[in-house]
Amino acid sequence: MSLGPTTGREFVLTLSCPDRSGLVHAVTGFLVRHSGNIQESQQFDDRLQDRFFMRVHFDVSDPGTSIEDLKSGFAPVAEAYRISWQLYDASTPTRTLIMVSKFGHCLNDLLFRRSTGSLNIEVPAIVSNHRDFEPLAESYGIPFHHVPVTRETKPEAEARLLQLVDELDIDLVVLARYMQILSNDLCKQLEGRAINIHHSFLPSFKGARPYVQAHERGVKLVGATAHYVTPDLDEGPIIEQDVIRVNHAQRPDSLVALGRDVEAQVLARAVEWHSQSRVMVNGNRTVVFR
Repeated sequence: MSLGPTTGREFVLTLSCPDRSGLVHAVTGFLVRHSGNIQESQQFDDRLQDRFFMRVHFDVSDPGTSIEDLKSGFAPVAEAYRISWQLYDASTPTRTLIMVSKFGHCLNDLLFRRSTGSLNIEVPAIVSNHRDFEPLAESYGIPFHHVPVTRETKPEAEARLLQLVDELDIDLVVLARYMQILSNDLCKQLEGRAINIHHSFLPSFKGARPYVQAHERGVKLVGATAHYVTPDLDEGPIIEQDVIRVNHAQRPDSLVALGRDVEAQVLARAVEWHSQSRVMVNGNRTVVFR
C-alpha cells in the first residue's frame, strides 16, 4: 500500500475564476513565497464560459507554515483575481455519511475500500430506512441509524438526517442506493456535498424492475451514473459514468448482477475523486481532474 499524504505538510488548493492572464503565475508565486513544492497541478480553461479551473497538490518544506498561514497568504491573491477557492490538508479524511435501503452492494464496496485504505474517507454513521444492513455496519464498527420513512414522517426523517450531518460534522453524504426521494429543501441544504448513484437506463426505464424492462427492450449496454444531488431528480451535475456491453443471451438476473458491479465501481470513483478535491462544479456540469 502506498503511503498517504503527510499530515500538515501536504495540501490541495482548488480554484475557479474568470479567465485572465497571469493566473498561473499568481498561484505559483504564492507557493514559492510559502515554501511550496508542486506535486501535481491540473488546469482547465472553459472558453465557452470564460472560466478557469485549477487544482494544485503541493507540499511545504517550512515546518512553521500552517494551513492558516497559507489561507491568509492566498486571500490577497484570490481577491485580486476574483477567485473562488478552497484549501485542504491532503491527509484529512472526508467525513462521509452513507445512506442505503435494501440493496447493499454499493455500501459493502465503499466500506471494504475504506477498510483497505483505498478511500480516504471516515464513516461516522450509516443511515437506512430499513434494518437489513445493520449487521454489516456492526461488523465494521460503524454506528447504524434506522430512520424509517413514510409519507407522513418524511419531514421528521429528513430533520433527523440533517441533525446527524450537523452533529457528526459530515462533509459528504452518499446515497448508496438509498431508495427515497429527497425533498427540494434537503437537496438545497446538501448542495455540492451529496452524491447519488443510479443505473444508466434513466430516463427510459423508470420505476420498478428497470433491468427487466431493459431486457425486454433488448438493450446492449448496462451502466451507471454518479452525480451530485439536486432538486431535479437524477439530473444533477454528473461526476462519473461507465457501461458494460451485454447481449441477447443474458437474462434479467445477469443484467442485474452486471449492473450492480458497474454501480459500485462508478460510485467508488466518484467518492474517491470528491474526497481528493478533484471535482469542481461548473454550472450543470463538472470539471474532474483525474
